[in-house]
Amino acid sequence: MSTASLDQASAVDLHGFGYVQQLSRRVGTYASFAAGFSFVSILTTVFQLFFIGYGFGGTLFFWTWPVVLVGQLAVALCFAELAARYPISGAIFQWARRLGGSVWGWFAGWTMIIAQIITLATAAIALQVVLPMVSTKFQIIGDGSGTSGAENAVLLGCILLAITTALNAFSIRITAIVNSVGVTCELVGVALLVILLFSHAHRGPGVVFHNSVLSGSTGYLTPLLMSALMAAYVMVGFDSAGELAEETHSPRSVTPKTIVRALIVSGIGGAFLLIAALMAAPSLTDGNLSSPTGGLPYVLTSVLGTTVGKLLLIDVAFAITVCTLAVQTAGARMIFSMARDEVLPFSGALRKVSPRFHTPLLATVVPGVGAAICLVVNVKNTSLFLGLASVCIMLLYIAYLMVTAPMLVSRLRGGKLADGADEAGKPLFSLGKWGLAINVVAVGYGLLMAINLGLPRQAVYDPANTGWYVHYLPLLTIVATFGIGAIAYAVKRGAYHSTVSVEAHAMLGALDQA
Repeated sequence: MSTASLDQASAVDLHGFGYVQQLSRRVGTYASFAAGFSFVSILTTVFQLFFIGYGFGGTLFFWTWPVVLVGQLAVALCFAELAARYPISGAIFQWARRLGGSVWGWFAGWTMIIAQIITLATAAIALQVVLPMVSTKFQIIGDGSGTSGAENAVLLGCILLAITTALNAFSIRITAIVNSVGVTCELVGVALLVILLFSHAHRGPGVVFHNSVLSGSTGYLTPLLMSALMAAYVMVGFDSAGELAEETHSPRSVTPKTIVRALIVSGIGGAFLLIAALMAAPSLTDGNLSSPTGGLPYVLTSVLGTTVGKLLLIDVAFAITVCTLAVQTAGARMIFSMARDEVLPFSGALRKVSPRFHTPLLATVVPGVGAAICLVVNVKNTSLFLGLASVCIMLLYIAYLMVTAPMLVSRLRGGKLADGADEAGKPLFSLGKWGLAINVVAVGYGLLMAINLGLPRQAVYDPANTGWYVHYLPLLTIVATFGIGAIAYAVKRGAYHSTVSVEAHAMLGALDQA
């Protein structure tokens, strides 16, 4: 069957859920993988947050990486089952409302929107970690000392947001191409960086078994739980392939695979990058690895030299750009999907798709503007912005739980996902007899990590002792997110009715009755 015929069949499939094909199907298998991989973006987040993991756990923090990978893989496998059966934009919202009901789904989608907007800001601001090290010309404001570093970070971030907003608004095809090229460059960059660091190693791979920071007097559990936040920050966003389901060729077949593949590739690549960095670091005890101005960029430039180091940093800057682009794409599709169901304030404007560009223009602009507003916080209070960066990941974990938890409840009640065939006539992705066990791991891990992320610890959220409001930012953010969400929901509740289709009811059986 030709691509055009498959796309027509996918449009008919989408109509079965009660939606008309408005977005343009321009995303292939590799671009779908790129959407998830570039959101995770190990070059962006590992470079940005390496110092956090090492600062709390030393060399032993490496072992938090495989633990988080296994936990998130369980989540990704659950998502893959749902992606095969619900190839609809706004994946978390669409899945959660079918699993837990209309109100449950609305709050999952709302939480995801807030998390994506803050994540977008934290991705864009990462340019400040890299570009001034490439050239001082990128330090446009001041010399990086005092508040000039924070101000310059906001300027670079806003410039990047303007670029990604324009790309997302005017062409999904160009966005997909940029994403695919960027991911290719990132994959090559990670492989090259690992090889170069291995070739300049000062110690063997056994370094991950050594203990450079922790001791019996400090304890091990609490520092390692805090160092695990670094891996938790990195390995999110693999579900972005699901956000582009309505723009993907053969989504029932492609999306489940690319969700899982994006996480696995990111996990393996990130593990090698961490080992290589620990092996090549000039020193494990001089404080540079745990410094916000040091970390992985310090290892790169000090070990590989200025020229090679800067070339690789340029690749990192490109990865940051593509990561920002992917996060904004996902956020725009979530807003569009919820607005299309008339559940957001100003839904009429937010759901409009440009007849010329086949993209939801206003839904694309909103996360860009929201992220820019978040960036402004960094000018006067960098501690508050760093706190927000941590909180956004907690919100993502809560949104994921709002999918996996009702899915587990359904399984325990005997509900089953319907069998069926994808666009190629093959059976839909299924976990089979392993479904319950994997679902239990997904919920258990997600709950524990959400609590770990949300604990109001001063060492994590307020190391500079800025104020109580930063210390308790996780709790304040949860209250604000759901409080404002309740107001927004109340405004639209008269128009919000469950639109779960007859087909979806048949798929999940008694699940939708819960």
